[in-house]
Amino acid sequence: MTRRKVYVAVSAEHESDGTCRPKTIRLANGSRYEIDNILQVSRCASEVGGRGIRYRVRIGQAETNLFDEQNGRWFVEAKFG
Repeated sequence: MTRRKVYVAVSAEHESDGTCRPKTIRLANGSRYEIDNILQVSRCASEVGGRGIRYRVRIGQAETNLFDEQNGRWFVEAKFG
């Protein structure tokens, strides 16, 4: 199974202390996913290219990496194949 960088729309809450908490992810096809839990937050590079703040998130029973490039763009490491 391969992974690719897929840009997504993200709804997030920004706290008064400067922290960001992503709440939902919307794919280009309109599919919308609620983030159930944020498991880890760290600054790092993605395996599929790019870098930024990585949010390891749980959506239902699945876990994935959501990246904030800190330029207004977000992406996920989507699985294909």
